[in-house]
Amino acid sequence: MATAIEVQNLSKEYGPLRAVDGISFRVRVGEVFAFLGPNGAGKTTTVEILEGLRRATGGSVSVLGLDPWSDAYRLHLRIGVIPQDFRFFEKITPREAVQYYGSLFHTKPDPDELLSRVQLSDKASSRFDTLSGGQKQKLGLALALTNDPETCFLDEPTTGLDPTARRAIWRVIRTLKSEGRTVFLTTHYLEEAEVLADQVAIIHHGRIIAAGTPNEIITAHGRPGRLRFQAPPALAEYLRARLGLTVVSMDSRVDVELREKTDALRVLSAVEASGLPWQNFTTVQDTLEDVFVRLVGEMDDGALKSEADG
Repeated sequence: MATAIEVQNLSKEYGPLRAVDGISFRVRVGEVFAFLGPNGAGKTTTVEILEGLRRATGGSVSVLGLDPWSDAYRLHLRIGVIPQDFRFFEKITPREAVQYYGSLFHTKPDPDELLSRVQLSDKASSRFDTLSGGQKQKLGLALALTNDPETCFLDEPTTGLDPTARRAIWRVIRTLKSEGRTVFLTTHYLEEAEVLADQVAIIHHGRIIAAGTPNEIITAHGRPGRLRFQAPPALAEYLRARLGLTVVSMDSRVDVELREKTDALRVLSAVEASGLPWQNFTTVQDTLEDVFVRLVGEMDDGALKSEADG
């Protein structure tokens, strides 16, 4: 599959601060790529380099076969961008904004069609300063599509949206993918990345600490599957003594880690044989959010320990 974005050993320094520290990744044409990280991780700096808004200190970057810094004008004609906390002229209406953006890119987008795609038709004639935060984000996404882009950079496009509106934006992103467009997505909603992304990269302290499909990252860094019971701590003690499995008890909840699929039958049999009270049980798997929190937390804990040792 052809490559839309190629990053090799990218670095960005601000004096002694190394905001981006030699990262590499590739985004294929037509896929949704989620770039995740906590605040201050180097995420925004990387995205702005890809968009041609900042110059890299080292390494190489190619977006649609172009150098984002030296070929910025040609690149901007082929990409769509929605920045974080999108802002625009206060008195302009969404319909006028789409027409204005079309004039900048020398295109003739259909305002009604674009606003319908992002569920903003009912606000087509409202002034920008009267829109809610979520509605402003929807307009930002519509404007990102006015030049019929090959690659879209969407920086937290669903921030401030209610669940229904958020899923409407998910449908737009899936449609962009089905049309063969590439979507570079940043989000703080980890379930959003897990649902939408073909590939994920997690950056922290300027370095990529995990990359792959959501399932690959969860498999590589997540905990084993677990059976969870609503039960007293006594059940945890009973199972721990008889099964040789990791058992955790907390808040009237007992979790039993499963090393093999057959362990589930052993656990259920032991629970029944215990004679202890229990209610329902569920199977539990780590999510991308669980893995993200653990990886970032472990890295921060390691950094704090190094500082203390120093």
